[in-house]
Amino acid sequence: MKTSNLLGAQTLFKREVRRFLKVNMQTIVTPALTAILYLLVFRYALGDRQVPGIGIDYFTFLVPGLAMMAMLQNAFANTSSSMIMGKVMGMQIYLLMAPLSAMEVVAAFLLAAVVRAVVVAVVFLLVLVPFVDLTIIHPWLIILYGVCGSLIMGGLGLLAGMWAKDFDNIAMVTNFIILPLTFLSGVFYSVSQLPELWQRVNYANPFFYLIDGFRYGFLGVGDTDPFASVGIVLLTVALVFASCWYLWRIGWRMKD
Repeated sequence: MKTSNLLGAQTLFKREVRRFLKVNMQTIVTPALTAILYLLVFRYALGDRQVPGIGIDYFTFLVPGLAMMAMLQNAFANTSSSMIMGKVMGMQIYLLMAPLSAMEVVAAFLLAAVVRAVVVAVVFLLVLVPFVDLTIIHPWLIILYGVCGSLIMGGLGLLAGMWAKDFDNIAMVTNFIILPLTFLSGVFYSVSQLPELWQRVNYANPFFYLIDGFRYGFLGVGDTDPFASVGIVLLTVALVFASCWYLWRIGWRMKD
């Protein structure tokens, strides 16, 4: 019977964290610069204009959604880039041979993705907090949706990395699936502003519920009931984790 290797899993986790910290221009400086650009474009261009039907100024409405979008994109990028680099360099086969269970490998990758997402969100918010009247009404919702969203996207990044054969495949998934779904998830608008047909389309976007629940934790307003979506979010986390565990266990597309 195979015993657990917590030290090995911890080592893999530290490797993944150190890997993204070494490229701090992407993980720390870029989110700060992006926040400043959003500040210049939206805060000073729109002024105190309010979101129709919500009664909150547009920039305050925008900030939580932007932070969550950055978390989702960075969680996906962390695992997908690590996987594809390991494949291209021929290193992932050694990770498959390491005395680590599939559960330990997947947990290490996903926890590192959560750390990167949290770092990005903290940097992003610290830059913008002095310029926006941002409150925290439901902190547990912020933590729940932030962590669960990062786990889901980290898992999807792991699956994309296992599926992809090169950087072009990862770029295709990022540009044609991840970016459209995150940008069209209610980050820049309230769904109530859309025609009924497009509201239905938006409700079919799974990222919409993550953005809306995270925003609700800050502002106490949203387009859906985030408390009713908690079960679905937790179930999605479990399904993504189970998929990653099973596919890593059988070495799906990792031995080609």
